[in-house]
Amino acid sequence: MSEDEKKFDKEEFLSRWSRLKQRAREQPPAKSQAALPAVDPKAPPPELPPIDKLTIDSDFRGFFHPKVDENLRRAALKKLFSDPHFNVMDGLDVYIDDYSKPNPLPATMLAGLRQAQKILGWAKETKEETEAKRAEAFAENALPSSAERTVLTAVPGEPAPDEQSQDAKRNPEPHVPAERKS
Repeated sequence: MSEDEKKFDKEEFLSRWSRLKQRAREQPPAKSQAALPAVDPKAPPPELPPIDKLTIDSDFRGFFHPKVDENLRRAALKKLFSDPHFNVMDGLDVYIDDYSKPNPLPATMLAGLRQAQKILGWAKETKEETEAKRAEAFAENALPSSAERTVLTAVPGEPAPDEQSQDAKRNPEPHVPAERKS
C-alpha cells in the first residue's frame, strides 16, 4: 500500500467515525429495561413476609425500603443466600485450596520414583554400613606407592622429591620468616 492509499484509508476511517459519533449524539438514548419506580422515603414500610417463609422466588424488594430495620434486611439477605442455589462452587476457583498444609507423597509412591530410590536407600543405611562404604572407598583411592609419587610429582628440570629431601638433610636451613629474609 502506498503512502497516499494509507492516508486515504485513514481519512475514511476518521470521517466515518466522526459521522457515526454525530448520529449517536443527535438520537435520543434508547430506553433500557422498564425502570423500577422510585421508593418514596416518606411512605410507610411495606408489608413484609416472615423471614422463615422466604424462598429464592420471594420478592425481596420490600426489605430494601429505607424504613426497614437494617437487622431485618440482613436477616432476609442471609436467608436468600443460604439457599443451595447460591452454594455452587465455581470450577475456576483454583486457588481456594489450603496449600499451607503439605500433603506428602505416600511412601509406596516415593519408593517408585527413580531419584528417590537412592534417598530411601541412604536413609535406611546403618552407621556400620556407612563406615564400611567409606573404608572401601578409601581403600580404592589409596595413596600411591613412593615410586609412583616420585613419578607423579616430578617436574622436568628440577630434582626429584627424594633428592630434595636428601639435600635438606645435608644442608639444613633454619626457618626464617618471609619478612626477615633479604
